[in-house]
Amino acid sequence: MDFILPAWQVIAIAAVGTVVVAVAGGVMTDTTGWYRTLRFPAWKPPDWAFGPIWTTILALVALSAALSWEGASSSLGRTMIASLFVLNGLLNILWNYLFFFIRRPDLAMVEVAFLWLSILALVVATYPINRAASLMLLPYLVWVGIASALNRSIVRMNGPFAGA
Repeated sequence: MDFILPAWQVIAIAAVGTVVVAVAGGVMTDTTGWYRTLRFPAWKPPDWAFGPIWTTILALVALSAALSWEGASSSLGRTMIASLFVLNGLLNILWNYLFFFIRRPDLAMVEVAFLWLSILALVVATYPINRAASLMLLPYLVWVGIASALNRSIVRMNGPFAGA
């Protein structure tokens, strides 16, 4: 069965998917209390910057997903693209769960490597389908690279964590 949807439905699904990821991650993110007790490297971006950065990145992810779906030449290609974007969204949520919700930056540091690899897989998989869609994911790849370094610094400056 070939999944061909009107462009507006593809855009709507991609937008809803990224909103779900943003809301789920946001619900688990608490930058008060425990988070405020952590030590951070001097180069950590200010807290106010995270909202606009993630909003921009997730908008680009939604657009990339829609363009990639539209550009895929087969049902198998669309299934692969959708699966990679869903996996990435789940890994994105999982990082928030590990870092903020259960307060385990050490586990989040391990998980973020898989998140970064899932973004790289998206960049590679979307490139032959739609180069612009692939390039739209590069800020996400860079930002998660920065977040990985920040996560590592937090672990080094604050660990060990409960249960570690």
